[in-house]
Amino acid sequence: MGNPRTIALVDPYGAVNKVGQAFREAGLDCVRVQSTPQVPPSYGPADLTGYRDNLVHDGTFEHMVERLAEAGAEAVVVGSELGVEFTDRLNEALGLPGNGTALSEARRDKYVQIEALRAAGVPTTRQERVGSPHELAAWHRSVGGRIVVKPVRSARNDGVSFCDTAEESVAAYHRIMSRDSVFDVPNEGVVAQEYLRGVEFVVNTVSCRGRHRITDVWRYQKITVNGVRDRINGMTSVPRDDADWHAVAEYSYRVLDALGILWGPVHLEVMLTGAGPRLIEAGARLCGADVARYAVLLTGESQIGRTVQAYADPERFLEEAGAPYAVDNHGAMAFFASPYEGVLRGYPHIGLIEELESCRGVTQRFKPGERLVRTIDDEGEPVTVGLIHQDRSVLLQDFATVCYLDGFGFYDVEPGH
Repeated sequence: MGNPRTIALVDPYGAVNKVGQAFREAGLDCVRVQSTPQVPPSYGPADLTGYRDNLVHDGTFEHMVERLAEAGAEAVVVGSELGVEFTDRLNEALGLPGNGTALSEARRDKYVQIEALRAAGVPTTRQERVGSPHELAAWHRSVGGRIVVKPVRSARNDGVSFCDTAEESVAAYHRIMSRDSVFDVPNEGVVAQEYLRGVEFVVNTVSCRGRHRITDVWRYQKITVNGVRDRINGMTSVPRDDADWHAVAEYSYRVLDALGILWGPVHLEVMLTGAGPRLIEAGARLCGADVARYAVLLTGESQIGRTVQAYADPERFLEEAGAPYAVDNHGAMAFFASPYEGVLRGYPHIGLIEELESCRGVTQRFKPGERLVRTIDDEGEPVTVGLIHQDRSVLLQDFATVCYLDGFGFYDVEPGH
């Protein structure tokens, strides 16, 4: 019996680490590649379960190329945002299927990304890469109204601020440049963009030989909570027969082409404005937050499964790329926001959620006995709920119930803490 086919996965952290298991279940061997000497603290410890080897980048790129060649990797697949550019470099150096390095920066740098779309004739937003607080204040005043200020390289909404005045923008600039990113490295710069009004969508895709497949589409729901504007507290699925699905899908295909996406997963966030779709940002990697688990229940597939298929069985991927979803369910995910800080005693009403007809999972990031934090970003998200049902009316009613239950009465925190 010959040696098994081998896939290398770059920085498969958190929920997206499940792609390694999926490759193994498809009969492929996996080696894990770590693009940095240390795992960023926000990702937690590395999970090496099931990997044949763990290759940690020692700073010498040629050495990593040699080790992957010795491992017999037939493809290098990106896991998390951190590994996007490193994956491109490895595939190009090894002559393996990939997206190349010509547009690699556009797949990682938020400013360069939007400019790449503009150069390709794809409608996009006004923006400015600012080099100083003074430059930012001047741009804000020229644009007027609310703007968005964010690091040029980060993830998980880290450092994103919605600013109504030039003074707020300057404060956001100083916050970003005075601290490290979610990847535990200094922020490189700041980009300011116009604030887009409309409905925001998640579009998850996988590509193979330049052919794109949408695995799932979601519509965000947002609230203002704990002093945070536009906090995403949930999302509901968008079926293929919805006009919004087609609007954001056609736009997303144009974005993928403009960013040079030929292979692998991409997670897009698209705002459907009165003037049409506009890209918020695209990550050339798998979607996190365990969305893939619910996508399978929703559509019969996920980014993880289609990513495996793209590399393990590309001919079948291409045959099925234009086919309808295998399953036609409705889904929602709710992302809770704690108004409290202190030692958590419990969630008194969590049983009411678990009893809902559409409930398929409740994940507790903070458990009784641990210190709960006031939610201002994704790291402080205490509970995630997944809902799936064939009847959209049941799904929406349960989702409304879940959102109603989250709030001051949902958390039992020790007094005085």
